[in-house]
Amino acid sequence: MAEYDNTNRGSLFKNTKKEEDRHPDYNGSINVEGTEYWLNAWIKESKKDGTKFFSLSIKEKQDSPRQSSAPTRKTKVDDDLPF
Repeated sequence: MAEYDNTNRGSLFKNTKKEEDRHPDYNGSINVEGTEYWLNAWIKESKKDGTKFFSLSIKEKQDSPRQSSAPTRKTKVDDDLPF
């Protein structure tokens, strides 16, 4: 059976974990020219005529887990301890 080619395709799903207005209404992923991206969408309404539309953002998926920019806490070891 041939493997499905997902190039230049994506999908969005209702965000069931939305807790604040700034959280996306929908989220999912998209593949653009072989590169995977996270895809977020917010339902917005035009101030001019009330037309509803999607506002989108994408962020490239990383191969490794996110690294924190916070400094790591180091424990000082005292070599003079008797144990």
